[in-house]
Amino acid sequence: MSKARPINLDLKTIRLPITAIASILHRISAVIIWVGLGMSLTAGYFSLQSDDRFNLVYNFMTDNFIGQFVVWGMLTALGYYVVATIKHIIQDFGHFEELESGMLVSKLAITVGIVLSILSGVWVWL
Repeated sequence: MSKARPINLDLKTIRLPITAIASILHRISAVIIWVGLGMSLTAGYFSLQSDDRFNLVYNFMTDNFIGQFVVWGMLTALGYYVVATIKHIIQDFGHFEELESGMLVSKLAITVGIVLSILSGVWVWL
């Protein structure tokens, strides 16, 4: 193995293409959804114990900033995950597989994910 190969360890100079960023965000959103699913199941189990516990969970998710932030984060992750999954399904059918069109559909998926994030933030906080 040749030791003369180029090595770039300065992470500030590495620039990922938009298609890679869209793919990484899709994976991150999946992890957030799985963690949120565990939290949602726990909150659901806790809220079904009695009326007082239901009101406690409800008030935490509607009146507490941390609870609202968690709900917003889960909705944001779910929204982007759905959009990126639809993008992947469309690409699996043979569309937008070239570099230019793949970059365009990745930008579109990220933009729609941002719009859904803003809309879910408005829905949670207003």
